[in-house]
Amino acid sequence: MTRELNVIVNGAATTNFYERYDVALDVNVMGVKHICQLAKQCPNLEVVLHVSTAYVVGEKQGMILERAFKQGETLRMETELDMDAELRVARDYQQQVAGDDAEQKNERKAMKELGLARARELGWPNTYVFTKALGEMMLARELGGVVPAVIVRPSIITSIHKEPLPGWMEGTRTIDAILIGYAKQSLSCFLADLQLTMDVIPGDMVVNAMMAATVAHASAPGGHKEESPTVYHATSSLRNPAPYAVLYRTGIRYFCDHPRVGKDGRPVRTRKVHFFGTVAAFTAYMLLRYRLPLELLRLLSLLSGGLLFSRLYADLDRKYRFVMHLVDLYGPFALFKGIFDDANMERLRMAMPVADRLEFNFDPNTIDWDDYFYKIHIPGVMKYVLK
Repeated sequence: MTRELNVIVNGAATTNFYERYDVALDVNVMGVKHICQLAKQCPNLEVVLHVSTAYVVGEKQGMILERAFKQGETLRMETELDMDAELRVARDYQQQVAGDDAEQKNERKAMKELGLARARELGWPNTYVFTKALGEMMLARELGGVVPAVIVRPSIITSIHKEPLPGWMEGTRTIDAILIGYAKQSLSCFLADLQLTMDVIPGDMVVNAMMAATVAHASAPGGHKEESPTVYHATSSLRNPAPYAVLYRTGIRYFCDHPRVGKDGRPVRTRKVHFFGTVAAFTAYMLLRYRLPLELLRLLSLLSGGLLFSRLYADLDRKYRFVMHLVDLYGPFALFKGIFDDANMERLRMAMPVADRLEFNFDPNTIDWDDYFYKIHIPGVMKYVLK
């Protein structure tokens, strides 16, 4: 196999924002290292293409360039990263908290908390984007100057736009957790500025961009090997920005036109969601809407000893925790104020023959976002995710 390989595409990853740290490092970092070790054994290899995420930049604002990470770079000033030491931290801590079968739940929680803590200490909002950034550094360290390497960074990948099956997707993506919560009417409020750009890109456009980048770099004269991988942003925020308001208004329109049916067989009424554009406003609302009533219900439950107040408390507490969990994980994306430059991607697009540009389209300017969400994406989520 090593003698015959010309191209390696690495798209394997765990995309869980709150993954166990040891698992996320094994897949998103060590997995890249293993791919690189294979690549160096292939004499006829022309290019390695690695799929990352645009959000490896954390919570940066303004124009974000298609630039590879430097070794040891972090997103928090006055901090440095030693990748090998980071791997040891996770391994040593896992051994420290490992227990018998009865304690596995505590071990999982401890490893998840470690990943989140390490990510936020170094400037990333969650374990997923942190370990994907580490994966990019691993790729550059292992293949720099040895094998041509390309990194494609998609933003939020949404359902297929055209080929092969419009609306198809697998698994829940960032905005879809919010969409599903809205569809089930379990999400009454959220931390999000509806005027901010929701950077999304359909899955088939990401694949088309990957194929175009692979061909371009595999066909490069002499197989030029850069020290740093070439980075491509498969994004839409610069050329065809879609505000979060698009998702909200098409969601309301879709569920009004196609109401979900409840367990009693009756249509579920579509209610509006309260959105808060600042952390302060959201915190104040959650205090009045949930925390104070929860404390009152807890007190009444203790005084009365009855089941009614206990059930009411449990139901309200479940809703409160659901919203806070979503906000904790997805809030940084809903308030993200960066714009992803895609100059490299545009040059790649312009270098293609016109026929290929049409056949392998990855130009976000060709999408009408209202039409896409109402007719393709939201029905796709309802059909393939929320079955």
